[in-house]
Amino acid sequence: MTLLLTVIVVALVFEYINGFHDTANSIATVVSTKVLTPRLAILLAALTNLVGALYGTAVAKTISSGLLDSKLIPAEIGTQMLICALTGAIVWNLVTWWFGLPSSSSHALIGGLIGAGFAASGDRLAVIIFAKAKDGVPWYKFDGLLYKVVIPMFLSPVMGFLVGLLLMTLLYLLLRTWTPRWVTRVFGKAQLASAAYMGFSHGSNDAQKTMGIIALALVGAQKAGTLQEIPQWLEFLRHPMITDAAGKESIATWIKIVCALTMAFGTAAGGWKIIKTMGHKMVKLQPVHGFAAETTAATVLSVAAHFGMPVSTTHAITTSIMGVGCAKRFSALNFSVVERILWAWVLTLPVTALIAYGLLKVVR
Repeated sequence: MTLLLTVIVVALVFEYINGFHDTANSIATVVSTKVLTPRLAILLAALTNLVGALYGTAVAKTISSGLLDSKLIPAEIGTQMLICALTGAIVWNLVTWWFGLPSSSSHALIGGLIGAGFAASGDRLAVIIFAKAKDGVPWYKFDGLLYKVVIPMFLSPVMGFLVGLLLMTLLYLLLRTWTPRWVTRVFGKAQLASAAYMGFSHGSNDAQKTMGIIALALVGAQKAGTLQEIPQWLEFLRHPMITDAAGKESIATWIKIVCALTMAFGTAAGGWKIIKTMGHKMVKLQPVHGFAAETTAATVLSVAAHFGMPVSTTHAITTSIMGVGCAKRFSALNFSVVERILWAWVLTLPVTALIAYGLLKVVR
């Protein structure tokens, strides 16, 4: 029982760190363009993250049941596996936050799950690479690492870059007769809406990952019989999933609320190192650029969340900013900063997998 509660606590610590680590993703542009002060931007992000986190559970279902093969993982070490997976993700998030690198919390968590799952199954591949295809069903509705993680991992940054480039190019064409003063005035107001949209999308995708971890831990504890003798005041732990009138299962409301509030509090703590990298060092932004980048990234995240794909908020907004910057001119990008960011992306999955794998081996 102690281990189960530890999983929930560590999961919420990850959610909190995810909030302040990824705050920059939703507010860096609106701060750098001086449309909002940092304090107001954080308040906006916290509120919209909270609303977004309560919207839908498709991503949570992917994390809780669509990535790991539970048949290969002994029930008695499932909680230890999740603690090690979360710890690996937390360590990497803190390291990249310290160096101001906008790495992916999503891929850190998935990397941790892969590494810990490999160790828990006795060095067997416990990850569902791809589910069996069904005739007439499009690929994006399949479960498994390939369809839910790998393809979206490459597709979402590409879409972020291309759509950001196209949207900014279109705005340049539409606004070519406007004076700079009017452009700044109009898009200063429009960026408030795009920043709120970005915060909502971040919450709808990122908060659900921790919901999925908590649900996975509790369902595993039910199968292992851990919840048979819990005290009365913890009775709610017996109900991580609820069934609607149509017979479909979804994450319990109490898990949604706890995770949403935790991410909102983490968001309120801010992440100034990453904000500086995203909003100032990579490319110089004006309100119209911020509007284009936020709208692009938020749309990519919303589509991914709808299909249960735990994609990276960081990748979506960073490549959107790159695309917007390149629409201005390719030399507008600071390629040395871009190179550091790309290295953080490449290293996230293998490093977190190795940390989680090593931790579980030591614990066992």
